[in-house]
Amino acid sequence: MARPYVLLSAAVSVDGYLDDASPERLMLSSPEDFAAVDEVRAGVDAILVGAGTVRADNPRLLVRSAELRRERVARGRPASPTKVTLSTSGELDPAAAFFTAGDTERLVYLPDSAVASATVRLGAVATIVGAGEPLSLSALLADLAGRGVGRLMVEGGAEVHTLFLARDVVDEVRLAVAPLFVGDPAAPRLDGPGAFPQRGRMRLVDVGQLGDTAVLRYLVR
Repeated sequence: MARPYVLLSAAVSVDGYLDDASPERLMLSSPEDFAAVDEVRAGVDAILVGAGTVRADNPRLLVRSAELRRERVARGRPASPTKVTLSTSGELDPAAAFFTAGDTERLVYLPDSAVASATVRLGAVATIVGAGEPLSLSALLADLAGRGVGRLMVEGGAEVHTLFLARDVVDEVRLAVAPLFVGDPAAPRLDGPGAFPQRGRMRLVDVGQLGDTAVLRYLVR
């Protein structure tokens, strides 16, 4: 099956948590890492987050740097990558930044049974795509490939990271490791149940430091 190259990007604590269990988002990345992630975003065709992330964090998912946006436009690409989310229900706020920020394509993938109601709710602000019943990650990736997405960046949250890892469709992992421990079993982790079915060793290809954050880059296959 043709599919995009999948880069999974996450910031974690030393003990592997993506956040704590408080209502406020725990900021794990350093300012220097945020800038580096912006460069990574500028190099992909699409960025994917789960519906839970759209609701909880209200991300814009845009390339922040004006210089990087200009470089993309000069290469004949949109200023920011296509935004992608997947949802079981399509119950998302059409006023969320995912839909309103920037001038780029927005794709919402759903089970076939949810397409009609989601089209009524979100059809004016996004392209609604049925991806099987239940929603099939293979169908989603094949559809993205058919739309010209060659490189996909997956930014979370925890359920989406687990889903991509469990389906063994991740080619590269970029981890920013913050110098703190969370230690709360109620907090979300990168390694959700079933995330690593093969438990194979990845290949470490780069280690860096950005501010107080260690950045590790692995190739999965």
